[in-house]
Amino acid sequence: MTKPTPLIAGNWKMNGTAAALAEARSVAAQVSAGGMRVAICPPATLIERMSQALAGAPVIVGAQDCRCEEAGAFTGDISAEMLADAGAKLVILGHSERRAGYAETDDLVACKVTAALRAGLEPIVCVGETLTQRKAGEALAVVTGQVRGSLPEALKGHAFSLAYEPVWAIGTGLTPTTAEIEEMHTAIRATLRDLFGAEGDKAPILYGGSVKPANAAEILHAAEVGGALVGGASLKADDFLGIIRAL
Repeated sequence: MTKPTPLIAGNWKMNGTAAALAEARSVAAQVSAGGMRVAICPPATLIERMSQALAGAPVIVGAQDCRCEEAGAFTGDISAEMLADAGAKLVILGHSERRAGYAETDDLVACKVTAALRAGLEPIVCVGETLTQRKAGEALAVVTGQVRGSLPEALKGHAFSLAYEPVWAIGTGLTPTTAEIEEMHTAIRATLRDLFGAEGDKAPILYGGSVKPANAAEILHAAEVGGALVGGASLKADDFLGIIRAL
């Protein structure tokens, strides 16, 4: 069985103005084209400029969210088609900050995944449990339930990634043990196989949650970890490159 090509994706969240493009250029100048994929998902305001700045470089430009609908009276929202038009190639969907802060359900995430496919974008679908759910012994059931609920049947035959991000580890400096990460990623892989058969082996399963250069190697070499979704550490080229090189 061929392993999925690893993906290291940086999520800039609501950070970055034009000056930050220099960090993206620095990453692109030092990334080699083989063996893995590297992506940066800046705020929507920077997608077009970053796509132009990194044209021809081995770094994919992505987005952080999209609306289900293609167009309409949705003030302030952005459709998948608009993101693709601006130069995005992939899109993060169902991030825990969207699920918690905007009450996004699995059904809504699945709708957005369908929209991303409609526009030709590759989805990175996020799942993860809260600390309360983990302490209650519900982590595996919660996360595998999110996988089933957030991935529409239409994904079969299309490229996508899953990102496991324990909510309690995001931005806190806390990380699960290697054993806990491997247990969850193995359960996610089994769920993907159940949903998509042999094609369930093709999607990389990323880990996200306080990934930094100091812990990247241990995390990235754990079983069924196919890359990382990196938050704050992706904002500075040196930190992001440290994680990339750990793979």
